[in-house]
Amino acid sequence: MAGLRALHRAHVERVPYETLDILLGRPTTVDPHESVERVLSGRGGYCFHLNGAFATLLTALGYRVRWHLGGVQPDRAVPAAADGGHLALTVECEGGTWFVDVGLGECLYEPLPLREGTYRQGPFTFGLEPSAVAPGGWRFHNDPGNGFPGMDFRLEPAGPADFAERHHWLSTAPDSGFRRFPQAARRHATGLDSLRGCVLLRIDGDHRTSRELATSAEWFGVLSEVFGLALPEVGAAERATLWRRTRAAHLAWLEQEAR
Repeated sequence: MAGLRALHRAHVERVPYETLDILLGRPTTVDPHESVERVLSGRGGYCFHLNGAFATLLTALGYRVRWHLGGVQPDRAVPAAADGGHLALTVECEGGTWFVDVGLGECLYEPLPLREGTYRQGPFTFGLEPSAVAPGGWRFHNDPGNGFPGMDFRLEPAGPADFAERHHWLSTAPDSGFRRFPQAARRHATGLDSLRGCVLLRIDGDHRTSRELATSAEWFGVLSEVFGLALPEVGAAERATLWRRTRAAHLAWLEQEAR
């Protein structure tokens, strides 16, 4: 079990959760081998990429890994659903079953035993209980101070083809939250670094700081220095377009908040 914990920690510390390619209009797939190549090239991704690549690594190392259809509940106003909008993993290890997820951004630092309970990791408190919307499945409760209430997942095994349609919608649909503004996140032992639009949040123990990134140079500098996303493949014109879009979304959000 020590090996699985160490692999999980290493992944979330080094491979960022990020949605930049969606805003750049660069299509991706849920093929786990493509996701492995993506990680090896220095990029991250969201749940389909991160958990797909991690599952491939664990399988190659001899772990018994299962993919599961999940669904993140973005806020309390939206009903919970295990609709395939999230890829969750379970792993059999040392006679037990573990909930493994390197694709939830702000959440797990280490695997959780797949049994009902409350679990403390650094400054965050998580919970697991049987799901009310996925019979036989599970509900993951996020820390109350984080950005979404929780995630439900079915227990029956799934595969890449089960996520392709939902991935396409999340990546391309005008109504997808991933198309509103870019996001990045990376866990560390005592907390989290998170970028949503132009706001950088750092959680370190009980200490939380946030700041607005007001210039393109500052924003791309944070992507490189904090999240390891130097983006050598993104040229000047694409960078300018991405920044203009990000800044416009941020200003619109500020205007809405002021009403």
